[in-house]
Amino acid sequence: MTCQHSLLFLFLSGFAALYVAEICKTNLLEGTSCTFELPTKNTDKSNEIKWVHLSGDAVIHRKNRWMRKNIPGLKMEEDGSLTFESVSLKNSGRYRYTVFNKEGTQIDAGEKEIKVYANAPKPTVKINCTFGNATLTCDFGDRTDLTVSWYKEDNIIQNENNPKLLLTSAQAQENKPYSCSVSNPVSKEKSDSITVSCEGNPDPTGESVPGPRKNLFGPDFWVMVSILAGGGTLLLLLICILIICACRSCSQLKKAQTR
Repeated sequence: MTCQHSLLFLFLSGFAALYVAEICKTNLLEGTSCTFELPTKNTDKSNEIKWVHLSGDAVIHRKNRWMRKNIPGLKMEEDGSLTFESVSLKNSGRYRYTVFNKEGTQIDAGEKEIKVYANAPKPTVKINCTFGNATLTCDFGDRTDLTVSWYKEDNIIQNENNPKLLLTSAQAQENKPYSCSVSNPVSKEKSDSITVSCEGNPDPTGESVPGPRKNLFGPDFWVMVSILAGGGTLLLLLICILIICACRSCSQLKKAQTR
């Protein structure tokens, strides 16, 4: 073999080694390549090996060096190991393997399991204000495999794993940033922070929701009282003047009649 051929062979071997599938873990991200390895290497090609997906209908069967059934995306290696070229959600479940020697005696058997998850999406926080109170909703679509966590000022809120977070009027008035995250065993995404403020926000019916109640006897109240009191005093003064004028007129009219 020439030097150039040797270098080419080494390059291709190293390149192929980069794509050797890893050993399958229990929890896998969709699209991962991995291999179920058998406890013992079955170098005897006359052995019969069968893999069965117990949660589906996939069966990989090799007997007398011949593959009895091929499943797209699944490959049985020379030693009987099962390789997933790119796992999908439908590959989740338990797999049973059985190994027989050329005499038909079972020499090995067992089960392996994988759970495949899609990548977690980035959630968004939606605010719904009703009469000063706030309901925060962590929106991540219709996924059912995700766990929700809530954060206030980037500090996790303990024991809050519901997609909806309820805030009292006092909490909403703090104007603090809130965010949520969604996760599964193989991925996690966090929303952008959003500052909660319910004053002047509309309620679900589209009507404006009033802000926090103001003190009944605040400055505006006393200004109104002063205006009303001043107006009442002026009106009372005018009435008194009219009464005095009327009395004087009556007195003058009586004196004129007596003359």
